[in-house]
Amino acid sequence: MKFDYLKEEVGSRIADRVYDIARDFPLALDIGCGRGYIAQHLNKETVGKIFQTDIAEHALKNSLETDIPTVNILADEEFLPFQENTFDLVVSSLSLHWVNDLPRALEQIHYVLKPDGVFVGAMFGGDTLYELRCSLQLAETEREGGFSPHISPFTAVNDLGHLLGRAGFNTLTVDTDEIQVNYPGMFELMEDLKGKKIENVDLILQTSLISADECMGHFQGFHSGFKGMGESNCSWNRKALLHRDTMLAAAAVYREMYSNEDGSIPATYQIYHMIGWKYHDSQARPAERGSATVSFGELAKLNDIMSQGKK
Repeated sequence: MKFDYLKEEVGSRIADRVYDIARDFPLALDIGCGRGYIAQHLNKETVGKIFQTDIAEHALKNSLETDIPTVNILADEEFLPFQENTFDLVVSSLSLHWVNDLPRALEQIHYVLKPDGVFVGAMFGGDTLYELRCSLQLAETEREGGFSPHISPFTAVNDLGHLLGRAGFNTLTVDTDEIQVNYPGMFELMEDLKGKKIENVDLILQTSLISADECMGHFQGFHSGFKGMGESNCSWNRKALLHRDTMLAAAAVYREMYSNEDGSIPATYQIYHMIGWKYHDSQARPAERGSATVSFGELAKLNDIMSQGKK
């Protein structure tokens, strides 16, 4: 679909990380699957069967075709309807940033994983849409004397590692990626974020006030249940309306501060990729404290020892 390009790209990158793990997964779970953006990039040689869950029924009914046997289940990420030690693999793409209780959601994922099972996920990072955020803040401060959070806050990368460890995962890997998409202007960016075309922008801007939810494009949610990337901003204490002058000023600030040489404007999506394993006795683990037989101080003498050996 027209607005699915970001989810398609991140879904393929998660699948690549699954393929990097040298094992097969008889039973997998995709949390916040949307239309199945991860499963379409997997094959039945790697994943035997996959359960896809999402809180949006519309997304499940319009899931993409895949060669893997698939079961679609309407479920909340924070209340997974599965027993303990069920899945060999759990994946999630661009949905966990929207849960109300992220620690609980991670604990649920750890609970349904089998021992030595792995979780491979991706979520939006703190610098997502920083160009848009800065432009709105500068314009709203200058025109209205203050600003409201029109883009919800995201998790910091340091906090994500701590949350995974707190949920019980070990052998953690957390890395950051950025995807930059160029748009003709700020309003075209809003169209993609909302997931539908903003009809007659000139007419909208002729009014003295515009609805933030109608024109701003539901910046934060990107929820998979809708045709586009967007859903409502989850920030509770915020203004519902934006002045026309503020919108025009934000578009001008955006273009002045961030425009490319060809006149387009960039929008940056920061992606946190994470991998965590559920403990099993077969996994490699550090030796007990104090069990070392060689001191790090001996490393300074390594060259001398090697030169003596050559003689």
